[in-house]
Amino acid sequence: MCENFNSDNLEKDESNLNNEECDYKDLNTRLKEIKSIIALLEKTIFK
Repeated sequence: MCENFNSDNLEKDESNLNNEECDYKDLNTRLKEIKSIIALLEKTIFK
């Protein structure tokens, strides 16, 4: 039973890491999009 418990914990930890990695990638993508939008707005406003 203890082995099952440890196995379940490892799977949950791996799942959490995968979710965090996915969230990090999504955040990076959104930040790049925001950066592009800001650059475009700066070009538009300061012309």
